[in-house]
Amino acid sequence: MIRVLVVDDSLFMRTLISDMLNSDPEIKVIDTAKDGEEAVKKLSKIRPDCITLDLAMPGWDGLTTLKHIISEYPTPVIILSAHSKKDADITVKCLNAGAVGFVLKPSGELSLDIRDVRHQLLEEVRAASKVDLKRIKLPAFKKTKRPSGKLIVRNKIIVIGASTGGPQMLENILYSIPVNFPVPLIVVQHVPSRFFTESLAEHLNRVSDLEVKVARNNEILKAGRVYLAPSGSQLRLKLRGRDVITHLTKAASDILSPSVDITMKSVAEVYGGNAIGVILSGMGDDGREGMKAIKNSGGKTIVQDESSLIFGMPKSVIDAGYADEVLPVNRIIEAMEAEVT
Repeated sequence: MIRVLVVDDSLFMRTLISDMLNSDPEIKVIDTAKDGEEAVKKLSKIRPDCITLDLAMPGWDGLTTLKHIISEYPTPVIILSAHSKKDADITVKCLNAGAVGFVLKPSGELSLDIRDVRHQLLEEVRAASKVDLKRIKLPAFKKTKRPSGKLIVRNKIIVIGASTGGPQMLENILYSIPVNFPVPLIVVQHVPSRFFTESLAEHLNRVSDLEVKVARNNEILKAGRVYLAPSGSQLRLKLRGRDVITHLTKAASDILSPSVDITMKSVAEVYGGNAIGVILSGMGDDGREGMKAIKNSGGKTIVQDESSLIFGMPKSVIDAGYADEVLPVNRIIEAMEAEVT
């Protein structure tokens, strides 16, 4: 039985969320809290397997509450966020402060239609309950900035796929890469709305020496830039003369958007043996077929080991036999640099 603490300032929302969770025979809401301070006090007496946490609350907001939870009573936390740029910015901060994942309330703080995201919430809670508490905080290895060497542009590319737990890993990777990195990087991170893609790009741009941006259509790829696949679109690559450009199309409603598989297959077609594929933490198996395409084209495939917050996506690649290397994040950084320098 997965034991859950529900934290929300609205009694109505606490009731709806609790009913949704209790409808699953493997999940039980053991308590609720109306604000962050009450939640932390209750954690001194109860130890849930997972916490659902609202962002906008009186007193301690979601981010402040999260920091107290992580430092005092480490527990997997799922953020419940509204659709707005402000909430997206805070949610990205929460993900990098130790939150396991997040679910969007369909229509703002008081979402009468919260049941529309029942399936996603149940999946997030199940995944969160399996997270090793030691992995909730940022990776223990020391972040280091290395001096830049001479820039020799390579005709290669790195494409990274990630989902739940990915933002933390991306921050550590991009923090450590030198400013004159000789190849472009494409990142496909599962996010539910454009606000979150934009907020994640802005956050990563602040911590990285590289320029991190949301990919636009028909953009020429340049070395030393990081292109995030926008939510709601599929990102492919095309040749235009000697240049490689981005090609965005509207995603079908029944396919993940953005999809790691779709982008990686396109990268394999354009770059062949010069492609380097990387899979980080995440639920499901998106990226497995993309890594197969890269491996079959003669490229290099690297996956994060069991240090992943969620080992689903990496494990699917490993089990299928498509991983050339299985490494912790700090060694993934070293492997990426070794492939392109």
